[in-house]
Amino acid sequence: MTDSSLDPVRPGRAARTAGTVRIVGAGLLGSSIGHALRLLGVDVVLDDASPAQLRLAVDYGAGRLAAPDDRPVLVVVAVPPDVTADVIERELRAHPGVVVTDVASVKLEPYLELRKRGVDLTHYIGSHPLAGRERGGAISARADIFVGRPWVVCRDDETRASDLAVVEGLALDLGAMPLEMTPQEHDEAVALTSHVPQLVASLLAGRFVAAPEGSLRLTGQGVRDTTRIAASAPELWVQILGANAAPVVAVLDDLAADLGAVADALRDPAAPGARRALADTIRRGNEGVERLPGKHGQNRRFEQIVVRVDDTAGQLGRLFGDLGDLGVNIEDLRLEHSPGAQFGLAELSVVPSVVHEAVAGLEQRGWKIASVPHA
Repeated sequence: MTDSSLDPVRPGRAARTAGTVRIVGAGLLGSSIGHALRLLGVDVVLDDASPAQLRLAVDYGAGRLAAPDDRPVLVVVAVPPDVTADVIERELRAHPGVVVTDVASVKLEPYLELRKRGVDLTHYIGSHPLAGRERGGAISARADIFVGRPWVVCRDDETRASDLAVVEGLALDLGAMPLEMTPQEHDEAVALTSHVPQLVASLLAGRFVAAPEGSLRLTGQGVRDTTRIAASAPELWVQILGANAAPVVAVLDDLAADLGAVADALRDPAAPGARRALADTIRRGNEGVERLPGKHGQNRRFEQIVVRVDDTAGQLGRLFGDLGDLGVNIEDLRLEHSPGAQFGLAELSVVPSVVHEAVAGLEQRGWKIASVPHA
């Protein structure tokens, strides 16, 4: 157990961020930052090029309107990538000596553009919280979307320790985990882990447009998992991909070569080496998944128990209660509900050492186990 006074984004906890924070851009990220800071008692001023968006964010409680005597200690720029450099420059000139950061998903292009313009970047520190939702706007904002998520901070040789502490303090206040990277390292990393996955999901989901209706009735959780982010906003992603084109193209070229090799193997599955090529492809995917950070940032393997849950009120809560009584911690959860079925499947991730105890205990309590790991 931990002291609840240390919980992230907990109302009443002392904030590291002291003073007024100005947030430019009242969309999903900007409004979510505002909500989280206000929970900690921080004064938040909002600004946005859209008066309607600004009023909506204020109405939802993400912050207040600006006043002539505002003296912010930190400016957070949360605007689309195509205007990020312009707004950073404007805020640096309007608030000399104040730390300015941005949360754009591309870091190198705005930095190079500002350098080219000769802007004094002494008090600018680029950053990027690896958090978001499929739907944007102030109406979708939440104070907890940053909790446990990486927050990249891009310092350089000119960055002052005191300024760095302000930006890292913001990330910590919101429950995120600050990580230092160069702008180039950041952009290459997100090309692989965010931008290309978006394209892959969109390309795969695009195949459904002309698919027979009968085929789509066979969709299961696997296809939903791999296409979930395909619901993202095209307008924003055109900007992101265009601003980070070179690293994205490099990953796409390698991926295209891999796809070509798999297609060649499948053209003649009986040819010498074809089956090995397919097996190696799946195995390499296994190895890649094993490298992904798991719970609490650990590369930890869990086992999955699939439990049938009737589609009636309170059943999922009863399942959680029974697992709690058994002393079994749920490391992760995935729900699948087939269309027309009167039940769902709850895939529970648990540590391997409790699998047999959990299965036996659940069965004793009347639960139907659909799938268990092999001994």
